[in-house]
Amino acid sequence: MALDFSVRDVIHNIIARFVHAFLPDAKKPFNLKAEFQPELDVHGVASKATVYNINTSPKVIEEGVNAFMELVYYLVADGYRIKTPIFNLKMRIPGEYSGDETHLAEGVYPEARLQTAAAFRRYLQQTVKVDFAGIADDTGHIGEALDEASGDLDEIATIGNILDIRGHGLKIDADADHKDEVGVFFQTNDGAKVKCALVPVNEPRCIKVIVPTTLTDGTDYFIVVITQSSVHGSGHILKKLRTIRSEFSIKATADQA
Repeated sequence: MALDFSVRDVIHNIIARFVHAFLPDAKKPFNLKAEFQPELDVHGVASKATVYNINTSPKVIEEGVNAFMELVYYLVADGYRIKTPIFNLKMRIPGEYSGDETHLAEGVYPEARLQTAAAFRRYLQQTVKVDFAGIADDTGHIGEALDEASGDLDEIATIGNILDIRGHGLKIDADADHKDEVGVFFQTNDGAKVKCALVPVNEPRCIKVIVPTTLTDGTDYFIVVITQSSVHGSGHILKKLRTIRSEFSIKATADQA
């Protein structure tokens, strides 16, 4: 059964603001960042069905998506190439070979290659209108989080290993009265926070932390940076604390090595 996404009864409008670039190879001072809606899991996605005139029950959508994803999980692992209206997915074997190898080199594993489907790219090009809303309030931001153990970006934090947090205005500093309140924290949806005891790198655009061993394996956490430093990194200490929270959550994961 083919799915038809050609009916254009929705015009999407998003707000974007300029935020300070944080990657070392940035050639201009700003990136453009969409003001994202709250993060959704599969249940959250299904609950929005009626908003877009999808007449299938949210429960049916949630169960169907979960079953579909589980099936794709195993099919790709068996070597199938998957084509959908949203994405194309296939297995890739990395590396270069002489032709006489009998096994993969140590540390080399099959990978999944995910590509946005051409039809979906066209849909975004044709139906999304971007309104420029100027420069975002300069209070600092978390742009991305790289898990060094796995190489995954904005997805997991391997417990006991290094997480690179990149952004703008991140440096942790405080006066004597507030030194115990600042730091990097992992925060659950209910607001409970776990502080990182070890911060090997503490710079305005990059903080490296050792992921606390007290995190719960499989639990999703937001990254929170609390600091009293100036967002401009001038060494100036503010009168009040600043709090920067990531817009994305990452899952605490036990080291599988």
